[in-house]
Amino acid sequence: MNRREKLLLSAVGGLVGIFVIGFGARAVITRPLREIDKRIAATREKLQKIKKDRLAYFDAEDRMKAYALRSFADTVDQASALSGEMLTRQILSSGLQEADFTRLPVGPRKLRGASEIGWMVQGEGLLADVLDLLFLLHQSPYVHRLDGLTVGTGEIPGVVKVRFRYLTLVLDPAPEVKRKELVAKYTLESPERHLYNGIATRDLLRPYIKRPPPAPPAGSGPAGSSPLAHRPGVPPGPESFKIVSLSEWMGQPEIHVRDLTYQKTQRYRPGDTLAGGTIVCVDYRPIQGNALVRSDSRVILKIGNEYWAIERGRTLADKRKLAPAELPEQLAKK
Repeated sequence: MNRREKLLLSAVGGLVGIFVIGFGARAVITRPLREIDKRIAATREKLQKIKKDRLAYFDAEDRMKAYALRSFADTVDQASALSGEMLTRQILSSGLQEADFTRLPVGPRKLRGASEIGWMVQGEGLLADVLDLLFLLHQSPYVHRLDGLTVGTGEIPGVVKVRFRYLTLVLDPAPEVKRKELVAKYTLESPERHLYNGIATRDLLRPYIKRPPPAPPAGSGPAGSSPLAHRPGVPPGPESFKIVSLSEWMGQPEIHVRDLTYQKTQRYRPGDTLAGGTIVCVDYRPIQGNALVRSDSRVILKIGNEYWAIERGRTLADKRKLAPAELPEQLAKK
């Protein structure tokens, strides 16, 4: 091998060595840089996710505060009391009689992040007044839901029976907010309420009423005689006293009896004397008497060794003897 070949071989070997050293240095330097780039990209993604979660958290917090402002209170007991007072005010504002309505507490039912509470409301009144009540409750600014609404015919023309559940939420845990008095967007004088006047005008629930017979000629009977007229000096019979309400207050049932003769209402409680017996309890079990009659509550009396019941909306003359199978569980055990 001459000198020229040795120089050429040395040059080729040097070039090969330079390429080997260059690729090795590149592998040693660029691989950590690539790992750093990957970690930077992953960190950026995490930061973007954290930023989105942070925005979602504040958005959810604002929405929860908005719901808290529309809730009755932060505790179940306070919310139950305030919602019950609101129901009473709306019943009276609708022109209905408080004694004609019963309100039983519902719940609490535990949900995710809240507790559901409410009232089971049932009563009767003029159809237009019942529409006013439902409109006011539907437009209530508080968080609520009307559930299980049923409307049926009453015992006299123009009167309907209504039953529904008014439900609301108590947030748990409740965010700290400064509550203020809430005002409904619409009132009974708003045009939105007048849209429902057609329901009362058509009165689809009014039962068929036969045309009354012609009045007898004047002087055909004793003057002033009327089978429905109450004669002075004669005490009214049991048909003159009507069970108008079987509500519950502070855990104790109350029986409201309306004197149809003198238009007065008397309140009774278990242990009091009524219709010749002693009030034992109030039974709130719904009972389907037949295809048309449904009883939602009744007062139970003990007369001697027998139990008698008077359904809500009936008079004392309509009391009926209970069979052993009809007794509530607490009385059946006795």
